[in-house]
Amino acid sequence: MFDLANRRIAVLVPCFNEAATIVAIVRDFQACLPGATIYVFDNNSTDDTARIAGAAGATVRSVALQGKGNVIRRMFADVDADLYVMVDGDATYDASAAPLMVRKLLEEGLDMVVGKRCPDEQDAYRAGHRFGNRLLTSFVAALFGDRFSDMLSGYRVFSRRYVKSFAAHSSGFETETELTVHALQLRMPVGELPTVYKSRPEGSLSKLHTYRDGARILFMIVRLFKNERPLHFFGIGALATLLLALFLAEPLFMTWLETGMVHRLPTALLCTGLGLLSFVLLSSGLVLDTVTKGRIEQKRFAYLAVPPPAP
Repeated sequence: MFDLANRRIAVLVPCFNEAATIVAIVRDFQACLPGATIYVFDNNSTDDTARIAGAAGATVRSVALQGKGNVIRRMFADVDADLYVMVDGDATYDASAAPLMVRKLLEEGLDMVVGKRCPDEQDAYRAGHRFGNRLLTSFVAALFGDRFSDMLSGYRVFSRRYVKSFAAHSSGFETETELTVHALQLRMPVGELPTVYKSRPEGSLSKLHTYRDGARILFMIVRLFKNERPLHFFGIGALATLLLALFLAEPLFMTWLETGMVHRLPTALLCTGLGLLSFVLLSSGLVLDTVTKGRIEQKRFAYLAVPPPAP
């Protein structure tokens, strides 16, 4: 077993208008992780979130750029610790699971542990959100690897080398997707731990917009697919345009064999253009795949430059 008292543990809480829940978050994590520093990053709240968090004993910092992804970028850049616990400020996650997640990370030598949400009541995790999470998680699993069952959980524990090698690009709720793909891309040792997921307390309102944020997450997956798997991404486009060109050219070719003439010149020009486009897409994929491999190597070197948590 590990002595957590000798670790610099930072609890990172991104917040926007969470005055109704922030006291419970701060006090619960102070009790479950004594000695940890609780950081509340306030994202332009219009209520008393920042004042209440400070009065409860948290270290409060402000982030001007709106959006959870922008907050996480600042948290990872500004906070220096050995281990990082990230949790949403809506009091839906169980603070008592944090020591278990930290110990799992240390004992198994992991870089990220995700708190897999297990709702304790029907309304805590709506069926539509659960279906959307499964669907998006399946997309990521098909593209990058099947190692998570709850990709969109906001409850995670990170090693220092994960945090300091993460180049955050997203600005909103799609940041969980980026966090997951970063670990999968570098083939980091990761794990999941079931945690209780509760309903929001009365007076606390969700900031998640189901369809808008779901579309942003899906767009983020496509963008990450293009950026991290360019040969596959552009290869699909190259194959599609080549097949379309061959489909349109087939009757022209048969007519040419029979008569020795090409009667539909516009279609022939279109087929030629599609064939050239297919070649350009494939060439782009090959070039960008080489560039991406070099970029991944640089991210790997940044990851390896930070030592793992010492047992």
